[in-house]
Amino acid sequence: MKRKDFLKNVTAGTLGTATIGFAAAGCAREEALLQEDRNWRTEIDEDSPRMVVGCQSRRGTSRENLEFLARHGVYHTDSRAPTSEGQQVPEEWSLDHALRQVEEADHYGISIDAYHLSGGSSHFGIWSNIMLGRSPERDREIEQMQNQIEIASKAGVHLLLYNATILPVLRTGRTVDPNRANSSYSTWNYEEAVAQGMHEEPHEAGEVGMDELYERITYWLDRIIPVAEEFKVKMGCHIADPPTPVGYRGIARWNSPDVFEGIKRFANLYNSPAHGFNFCIGSTAEGLEDPRNQIYPIIEWLGERNQIFNVHYRNIKGGWNNFQEVYPDNGDMNFVHVLKALKDVGYAGMVMPDHIPEHEDPASRDQGFTFAYGYTKALLQSLYGFDAYPDRALDLTAPGYTLHFG
Repeated sequence: MKRKDFLKNVTAGTLGTATIGFAAAGCAREEALLQEDRNWRTEIDEDSPRMVVGCQSRRGTSRENLEFLARHGVYHTDSRAPTSEGQQVPEEWSLDHALRQVEEADHYGISIDAYHLSGGSSHFGIWSNIMLGRSPERDREIEQMQNQIEIASKAGVHLLLYNATILPVLRTGRTVDPNRANSSYSTWNYEEAVAQGMHEEPHEAGEVGMDELYERITYWLDRIIPVAEEFKVKMGCHIADPPTPVGYRGIARWNSPDVFEGIKRFANLYNSPAHGFNFCIGSTAEGLEDPRNQIYPIIEWLGERNQIFNVHYRNIKGGWNNFQEVYPDNGDMNFVHVLKALKDVGYAGMVMPDHIPEHEDPASRDQGFTFAYGYTKALLQSLYGFDAYPDRALDLTAPGYTLHFG
């Protein structure tokens, strides 16, 4: 209904009739939009697997974290083994503890879809004896991890995420963006790292070449993948962040200097449904000259092999040797197209916002993730249809829920 016709009806005292007509027009418009949506997107069965918004959080199954997730419509997450003074304590991680975490999450309608594998140190891969090639210490760590696989499986969690790297995450500083109210982006610039002498800092591992690195990774996989197959648990590896030039600090990174070739080599180490990736789009893009276009062949290659087990949904500006971690909507990669590409290769699993920018507000972290969760969920609804993501049905009469009226 045109604006002038609506005003004419009001003047004539026919507001009720006009309102009905306006509502009918609105319904017709929505139906037309729904039909348009049905025309361009592929129909999927209600029971078909699909991507969901996921979360990785160090706050685990605390009430604070679970309520934060449920409040923002995030019903899928990973969790972690218990910690002591900031260190992972895998020997304390029991089946009872894992089942308790699952129950705590389920109370809020949240599913634990993955666990972070822990062992030897605060973050498997950075200082662990496995990646340092120390025996017999690495064999004890591997035994702990084999036990974690069994625990996860018995708790109903069939995905474990891990890193296989020696050097930690590398960054040279932060970049402030005045266009986003002085948001601060974590930044890596290789030339700056060299200027600061960071490339010369010694590491306790000494010099580790590519062949030696792959020998250590293969030693681990040979003892882990058969156990993972037995318990039907997938093992998703996160690539080193960021890819670096050869020999940076004397340590090879298995995904460097050609990130795609590194992914292929790692993927082909084992022909097993249990061997794949915690596919970090941001870290992968960090090793590309043209992330906006070069990310798609990698998605297609991994997707064809069903080796994408989990997705870290992180956007960047820049690429190889010089990048900033930004919000999902203002990076160089078109995250609408990236999500469509993941759907096209049949990926169904968690899509996790990751490494959100910071700012001066004390609630910076939660604000950033709230934005990223909403952004990602909206993209998924546009991809699969609005009704594909109903909120979890909770039993509000269950113990622990308090209903407030008035």
